[in-house]
Amino acid sequence: MTQVSAEDFDLIRRQVHDFIRREVVPREIEIMREDRVPDDLRAAAAEMGLFGYALPAEWGGLGLDLTQDVELAMEFGYTTLALRSLFGTNNGIAGQVLVGFGTDDQKKRWLARLASGEVVTSFALTEPGAGSNPAGLRTRARRDGHGDGAGWVLDGRKQFITNAPVADLFVVFARTAEPRPGDPGIAVFLVPADTPGLTVGPKDAKMGQEGAWTADVILDDVRVPADALVGGDEAAGYRAAMTSLARGRLHIAGVAVGAAQRALDESVAYAATNTQGGTRIGDFQLVQAMLADQQTGVLAGRAMVREAARAYASGEDRRIAPSAAKLFCTEMAGKVADLAVQVHGGAGYMRDIPVERIYRDVRLLRLYEGTSEIQRLIIGGGLVRQAGR
Repeated sequence: MTQVSAEDFDLIRRQVHDFIRREVVPREIEIMREDRVPDDLRAAAAEMGLFGYALPAEWGGLGLDLTQDVELAMEFGYTTLALRSLFGTNNGIAGQVLVGFGTDDQKKRWLARLASGEVVTSFALTEPGAGSNPAGLRTRARRDGHGDGAGWVLDGRKQFITNAPVADLFVVFARTAEPRPGDPGIAVFLVPADTPGLTVGPKDAKMGQEGAWTADVILDDVRVPADALVGGDEAAGYRAAMTSLARGRLHIAGVAVGAAQRALDESVAYAATNTQGGTRIGDFQLVQAMLADQQTGVLAGRAMVREAARAYASGEDRRIAPSAAKLFCTEMAGKVADLAVQVHGGAGYMRDIPVERIYRDVRLLRLYEGTSEIQRLIIGGGLVRQAGR
């Protein structure tokens, strides 16, 4: 994929930066209260190419590489995370499955429509009993028919699936065989939302991230043709999941840094303008200490994301560094958001105050794309295996 030049990318990043601050930030309360991203903001995001910024230019995307992706992720994280959820799956864990593993026909059918925003995707991996570790999947896919009429039948239930209520295409992970050494028996299927037997449950009521819709997806005798199998190869499924998740973890790390930067900015602004007993609270040393801890976390996280993205893009490290960045940055964002509420005092606990929303929004970052605990296992296990080679 041809890399976008630094000069061109700087123009893209500045355009996104301005869009976030001028158009989205002023409407955060509206998005939170109505639990939806307004249609005009969705249309503006599509017009800017945000539904395909990380998809190849040959399919109508902007063609950004991962080092550029994380820079935009830090911009997206600065506002309500509902905006990013609209197009994050198209560019990330679902879109990259097609880019990396799809057949030519699958790419021709879907990628241009993903890039334009005509099609919204959902990444249907998580299910009851199988969250951060795909090896526990229970959703089944069995072969059906012979010859030209051959295909697959899918049965199972997925949980917490982002964009499910509005998705046009589901990228569904299902077990085709019992796991064996070196073969987890997992394949990936492209299932249009209007396929008979696929139903979406009620929209989930969550702690935060209002406007980012998730729901259960039920697959009951869902029949798809043979060409629904991603890559035309059963064995590609698990590789697709692991590759997409590793890249997605770096993106989430960038989002976490953006959210932490916003929490820091809100804290500094509040400390510089509000008083307690006639004294500006930013003049209290204990408040300054909280701001210092926030700033240190943000700077460390930003540097870590950039270095991990560089290592991923070069092929140097596509497993340990993404997990380490995701672990550190999402935990850091939680701490920075908590300190932001503390700096604000009682005001920070009030609904409609930005740091209250940020506090709730960032809690999810430590859970999806693999929990903090799973990241620790990936990092620690990976280091031990490296030492044993």
